[in-house]
Amino acid sequence: MVRTLKDAPRPKRAPLPEEEAYLSILRAVGWMSTRLTRLLKAHGLTPAQYNILRILRGAGAPLPCLEVAHRLITPEPDITRLLDRMEKAGLITRHRSIRDRRVVDVSITPLGRRTLTGLDGPVIETHRANLGHMSRNDLAEISRLLEKAKTGAEPIG
Repeated sequence: MVRTLKDAPRPKRAPLPEEEAYLSILRAVGWMSTRLTRLLKAHGLTPAQYNILRILRGAGAPLPCLEVAHRLITPEPDITRLLDRMEKAGLITRHRSIRDRRVVDVSITPLGRRTLTGLDGPVIETHRANLGHMSRNDLAEISRLLEKAKTGAEPIG
């Protein structure tokens, strides 16, 4: 029988603390985001579309497309197509900026606002289902530690 590299026994090593923490974060995010993704899908939205609606509602005024892209939680490789789909669905509008014709501003529509308002309660309940078993102190500590972790990471782009 011929042994290949994939058949060779691999030495076991203990995971590095950084590796273990990273994998724990990824597993937790994957598990929690599944619930939210299912909820949003039932309302005809992707997580990125929901995020854009939240950004626009929170801004209270039209934002340039590039600013919307910059504020996304997860980078979106094709923001233009995503905004095209949202505009076609009536959730947003786009128009050229009066100040600079090269800039396209994005606004949330009344339908987009109603859609988001209708999701406010169910999204909060999803967050509670994911994290409601933890104390306020635990949640604050998680937020503090993740903010601290972000300061050590290289920014994307």
